[in-house]
Amino acid sequence: GDLRSVLITSVLNLERLELDLFRGRHHWVPATQRLFGGQIVGQALVAAARAVSRDEQVHSLHCYFVRAGDPKVPVLYEVERTRTGKSFSVRSVKAIQHGKPIFTCQASFQLSQGSPVQHQFTMPTVPPPEELLTQEELIQKFLQNPNLAERYRKHLNKIQAEDVPIDIKPVNPPDMFSSETQEPKQLFWVRARGYIGETDMKVHCCVAAYISDYAFLGTALLPHWQYHIKFMVSLDHSMWFHAPFRADHWMLYECESPWAGACRGLVQGRLWRRDGVLAVTCAQEGVIRVEERTNQSKL
Repeated sequence: GDLRSVLITSVLNLERLELDLFRGRHHWVPATQRLFGGQIVGQALVAAARAVSRDEQVHSLHCYFVRAGDPKVPVLYEVERTRTGKSFSVRSVKAIQHGKPIFTCQASFQLSQGSPVQHQFTMPTVPPPEELLTQEELIQKFLQNPNLAERYRKHLNKIQAEDVPIDIKPVNPPDMFSSETQEPKQLFWVRARGYIGETDMKVHCCVAAYISDYAFLGTALLPHWQYHIKFMVSLDHSMWFHAPFRADHWMLYECESPWAGACRGLVQGRLWRRDGVLAVTCAQEGVIRVEERTNQSKL
């Protein structure tokens, strides 16, 4: 429809306080009551993008989460114009709450340049989004099972109540009633909820930064169903932007975790356009602390 995406009208609509100082508000807060990492990455990129010329486009960003975000107060974003060159410009962003940095980011921007050196991986072959159920529809399907254990019913109802501004269609949704371990890989179609339209590519990159952190680190837990998560939080997050895309159009998010250990997990992701063009590559490491799950049936 024509309803503007809340990601544009609210989440990524920063208030300018000074030349390179901005204030961000919160939209969706996870059940952990910590700020959603994707929101902080997206807002930091908005702040950085406001400190470069319109012709420069972001090609990479590298972030560290250094403190838990407090959902009760706004976040201040302080931009430093680290370097402005002929082809590349670097902007450093510090996110601040209660007088302390909670997050740091460096984003690099580039003026458009052509090159004969080009290649990319091949997009996985998957069913189109029109043939798949949304996350909400899948949850509703599970909730209709009268034998579903109450603790799982509560968990699914909690997910269903979350006001996440993203449309998600898992390609291979996990079987809620299977106790078999899975490969640390998942595929889902994603897009911003609502309309964004043709605009500065930096806007779509900021939205993709928000989307990229949703359910990303959870990929590392897929082979470890026997454990209950005690604590899981992002440590760092990196993105590389390769080709233009529309964040309000369906994109395939291919996620995999090549390694986990030492209470950390590493995940990598690729965002594909529907026409097979690789648009974005992501990587993240996070803390994962678990405990043995009591062997209770889901039914």
